[in-house]
Amino acid sequence: MGNRIKAIVRYDGTDFAGWQVQPGLRTVQGALEEKLTLIAGGAPIRVIGAGRTDSGVHALGQVFCCDWPSEVPLDELRRRLSQMLVPEIRIESIEPAADDFHATWHAKSKRYAYSICHGREPDPFTERYSWRVMPDVDRARVRELAQRVVGTHDFGGFCSKGVQIDDTERTIHTAEVFDGPVVGPIDSRDHWRIEFEGDGFLYKMVRNMVGTFVDIARGRIPESVIEEILQMPTPYLGFTAPAKGLFLVEVKY
Repeated sequence: MGNRIKAIVRYDGTDFAGWQVQPGLRTVQGALEEKLTLIAGGAPIRVIGAGRTDSGVHALGQVFCCDWPSEVPLDELRRRLSQMLVPEIRIESIEPAADDFHATWHAKSKRYAYSICHGREPDPFTERYSWRVMPDVDRARVRELAQRVVGTHDFGGFCSKGVQIDDTERTIHTAEVFDGPVVGPIDSRDHWRIEFEGDGFLYKMVRNMVGTFVDIARGRIPESVIEEILQMPTPYLGFTAPAKGLFLVEVKY
């Protein structure tokens, strides 16, 4: 063991331009690096995340690693870092990691959840974290549709424009529908969520799948579209579900 650390972090992505550092924009990675550098006494700290959540996407279990040169104990580091980042970011845990640990490349699977609401009027306690759709979307139908993407497929057709990548084959282990929101009040009876676990996900892939399922469940497009998209070599052309309903729940190593 050296001075590499592994941390689990949760954040409200509403007011961030995503995870990755971008010049002139407020990002989660940028906020973490700024505060870590301050705690380290000015020595520049660069963090590596398990994945790049998009603008407006949230996380309950994002993972990052970095080399920590300071003598500040990790328990104190976790507490101080969380205090400097409230209320939008909280560090759940920090622990020593192997010198060669890499938060991105060593991840075996990730779990995402997407929150949907049937409320006819906005709920101030869930509006920032769920996609509100009309009650004509049958969640039982969505549950059936979600099973169509389980397994190993070329998901290039569900990848949005903006990323150049050669390997678009991914494996989705599970795709399930559950009652209740990802986060929110316990009396949120109008909420349900779709959870996906897989070995990796492409740019906006989850949001594109959710948008497709909802459009089919509404009767706007035929069910055959799923198979057509899985055979498409071109980027996704359908409706993309809003970022605010998506959460990175867990990264497994």
